[in-house]
Amino acid sequence: MDSIYQPYLMTVATIIDEAPGIKTFRLTFQDAAVGAAFAYQPGQFCLLSAFGHGEAPFGLASSPTRKGYVECSLKQVGKVTSALHELVPGDTLGLRGPYGRGFPIDQMRGKHLIFVGGGIGMAPLRSLLWNCLDQRADFENITLIYGARSTADLVYKRELAEWTARGDIQTILTVDPGGEDATWKGQIGFVPTVLEKASPSPQNAVVITCGPPIMIKFVLVSLTKLGFQPAQIVTTLEMKMKCGLGKCGRCNIGSHYVCKDGPVFTYEELKEMPGEF
Repeated sequence: MDSIYQPYLMTVATIIDEAPGIKTFRLTFQDAAVGAAFAYQPGQFCLLSAFGHGEAPFGLASSPTRKGYVECSLKQVGKVTSALHELVPGDTLGLRGPYGRGFPIDQMRGKHLIFVGGGIGMAPLRSLLWNCLDQRADFENITLIYGARSTADLVYKRELAEWTARGDIQTILTVDPGGEDATWKGQIGFVPTVLEKASPSPQNAVVITCGPPIMIKFVLVSLTKLGFQPAQIVTTLEMKMKCGLGKCGRCNIGSHYVCKDGPVFTYEELKEMPGEF
């Protein structure tokens, strides 16, 4: 590629409406050789270009064990995401990446994994969760605790049903009080409360969490009550990034650049960073 700022050309293969204002895009590479060589880690991110409108960073929601495509889940919040939401299968967009530091999956092998997600924060967790399920023998128990404001706001509903039906993962779903409907069979309560009720053991375990900042803040409090040490807790920061290369300075926290040193950090690392939780 002639320039680090030149994106790969991608074709929109499929679009899934996940929740109000949230769509998952499956993208294929127009250059098959590039697609065959493209590799990434769960937790890394890319920048998607809506030509004529700009570009924005998004976590990769697909697993690198699933070859031939990448997936990103986009919430419509501004100019770029609105333009991307107007795309239809067959349209072209740009992709730069992958960027950043992903989840330390090699350090998770042989351990119990507890995924704690909220809302669209399930997107990066989905990438890691599918990666782990595709290599299921490498891990001990896998537990997913996931919640949203309402049943309508839960993303990946088809996969949630699939994971709930599997025998090799425990799936605990919840919605905020008042967010349930007549067909809801899961729990009712905020994610940190449901986490404490589930009371997972910290013995030989790693927690991976992502969601709204206020959720993460109280999840960290709950995990501390349950006896988890900061080094056992991994999260991914949702910061405003632009260049993805550590050049623009928009995502720096102290001496760290989220786009290069993260977006994945342990809670132990975050405790050393100013203004984070």
